[in-house]
Amino acid sequence: MDQKELITGCIRGDRQCQVALFQQYSGKLLSVCVRYTRHRMEAEDVLQDAFIKIFKNLEKFEGKGSFEGWMRRIVVNTALKNYNKSSFKKEKIGLEDYQEGSMDPDVIASLYQEELLKVIEKLPNGYRIVFNLYVIEGFSHREIAQKLGIQESTSRSQLVKARKMLQSKITQIMRIVA
Repeated sequence: MDQKELITGCIRGDRQCQVALFQQYSGKLLSVCVRYTRHRMEAEDVLQDAFIKIFKNLEKFEGKGSFEGWMRRIVVNTALKNYNKSSFKKEKIGLEDYQEGSMDPDVIASLYQEELLKVIEKLPNGYRIVFNLYVIEGFSHREIAQKLGIQESTSRSQLVKARKMLQSKITQIMRIVA
């Protein structure tokens, strides 16, 4: 069954098509949710909420652009909505102990993707959310500010702090490995 038939079946309410759509995309979309939540169970809840929205709004997909990209946008927006209502939104952490320095590109290249994702997951919520939205999803600081209800300067500041913290943590990992 091709993508168009799958979407048409889901719009008709065909359970087999809905299951097939979920199975085809849930893995990729769960990895998006994990980047915006604190725990896997929370990510699974966000994914479930996102799929409910996807199924409700399938008729609005006009076939312009990537279907996966359309779904990804819904997942990111759902995760952000979840973040905005969370109690850890105001979480802060000081960076007085972090020193800015140069980073050898080979150091970053030598990290495995899983290790890097683990380091990103350990960032404070605000830093992680802004980092993901800017670096991975490609949103501008203006868009991030609108989505999170913060100032553009706060978005920029959070990104700088996230990068400094990542740089420090990566340096620590590389010292242990070396």
